[in-house]
Amino acid sequence: MSAETRTIAVDYLARVEGEGSLTLVIEDGRAKEARLSIFEPPRFFEAFLRGRGYAEAPDITSRICGICPVAYITSACRAMEDALGIELGPELRALRRLLYCGEWIESHALHVFLLHAPDFLGYPDAVAMARDHRDWVAKGLAIKKAGNAIVALLGGREIHPVNTRVGGFYSAPSRADLEGLLPELRAGSERTRACLSWMATLPCPELDRPYEFVALRSDDVYAITEGRLVSSGGLGIEVRDYDAHFIEEHVSWSTALRSRIHGSGSYLCGPLARFNLSFDRLLPEVQDAARAAGLAVPCRNPFRSLLVRLVEILQAFEESIRIIEAYAPPPAPFVAPPALRAGTGYGGSEAPRGFLYHRYTLDAEGTILDAKIVPPTSQNQLSIEEDLCAMSPSLASLPLREATARAEQAVRNHDPCISCATHFLTLRVEEAPR
Repeated sequence: MSAETRTIAVDYLARVEGEGSLTLVIEDGRAKEARLSIFEPPRFFEAFLRGRGYAEAPDITSRICGICPVAYITSACRAMEDALGIELGPELRALRRLLYCGEWIESHALHVFLLHAPDFLGYPDAVAMARDHRDWVAKGLAIKKAGNAIVALLGGREIHPVNTRVGGFYSAPSRADLEGLLPELRAGSERTRACLSWMATLPCPELDRPYEFVALRSDDVYAITEGRLVSSGGLGIEVRDYDAHFIEEHVSWSTALRSRIHGSGSYLCGPLARFNLSFDRLLPEVQDAARAAGLAVPCRNPFRSLLVRLVEILQAFEESIRIIEAYAPPPAPFVAPPALRAGTGYGGSEAPRGFLYHRYTLDAEGTILDAKIVPPTSQNQLSIEEDLCAMSPSLASLPLREATARAEQAVRNHDPCISCATHFLTLRVEEAPR
C-alpha cells in the first residue's frame, strides 16, 4: 500500500510572541513523534550579563520581554539580594507584590481577550471577534489598562519599568498617588467577574493531562514574588536548590533549552500549576468565583487555562486593592547592600506564564561572573509537545482546517512567550500509513 501522508502546515502561528515550527508524525492514529522546533537565533542575554555590575541585571533582563518585564526585574532583584544579603521590609515587599499584580493583570488580559478568546468563539483574531462581541473586548481592554496603570505608577512607565532597582525602588509612591488607582481597580474587579461568568459558558475542548505541576507556594498568600518551589509529585525545595532537581537539555531541532525534572520527565508551570498547587491560598471570594465558573482542583485540562487566568486577574485586582488600602510608605525607597561580596545568589518569581528562575555569581566587587536564566516557556516546551501527542487521535480524525485550528489553540493554551525562550511555530502533521 502506498504511503499516506497528512500534513497540517501553519507557516506562522498567530497570536503568540515569537516564531518556530512543530512536526507531528502520526502512525495508526497516534503520535509517534512531536518536535517543537524553535529556530530563531539565540539572544545571548546570559552571556552579555557577564562583566556587568550587579545593579544592571534587573534593567538588562527586563528587556528580554516587553510583556512581562516585571517578572525579570523581580527574579533578578531577588537573586542579587540573596547574593548580597539584602532583606526587604514589609512595606517594600508589598510594593513589589503590587507592581507584580499590575503585570499579571495586563499580561493575562492581553492573552485572554486578544490572543486566546477568539479560539473559543471561532474567530481568526480579536478584531473580528470585536465586531460581534464589542462590549466584551472593551471590558478586556479596560482591564488591561488598569494593570498598566499600576505598572506605570510604581515602575515609572508601562513597558520596561525604570523605577525598580536591587533592594526596592528609586522612589516610593505616596498614599494619595496609590489611592488614585482604586476606582479603576474596583471597576476592573467587577469587569473581571462578569467576564469570568461569560467565558465559563463558552464551549471548551476536553483534554485531561497527567501533568506534574511546578510552582512557588507560600505559607500565607497566593505565591507571586516569593515562596518555596513545590510540585504535585511531592517536590518541596528552596529556590536555591533548583539546579539540583531540574535539568536543561539541548535537542538538535531547537535553539532553546528544554527542562525536565531529575529522574522524572516533563512538568508544567504557569497559571494551571499555581491554581492546582495553591487554590487554598486564593482569597475566599476568589475561590468562590472560581467554583461558580465551574473550576475545581484538580484541573488538568489545559483549555481551561482561559478561565484560570481570569481567576488570577481577579486575585490580582483584589490583592492590589487591599495592598493600597493598607499602604504605609516605607522608611526608605530601597535597602542598600551591607557590603559588596563574592558569592552566588538565587531568585525566582511567578511570571504570568510560570516560574522564572535566575542565578548569578558575583566577584568581590559585585561584577557578574556567571548568569543563568530559565524562563517558563522553555520549561513548558516538552509539555506542549506532549499535549499535541495526547490530542493526535482527535487531530487525525478532524478535517484539515479544523485540526489546524485546534492544534494552534492547544499551543496558545500556554501563552508561550517564545522570545523569552528563544522562539515558535509552524505545525506539520505527517501521517504514516496505517
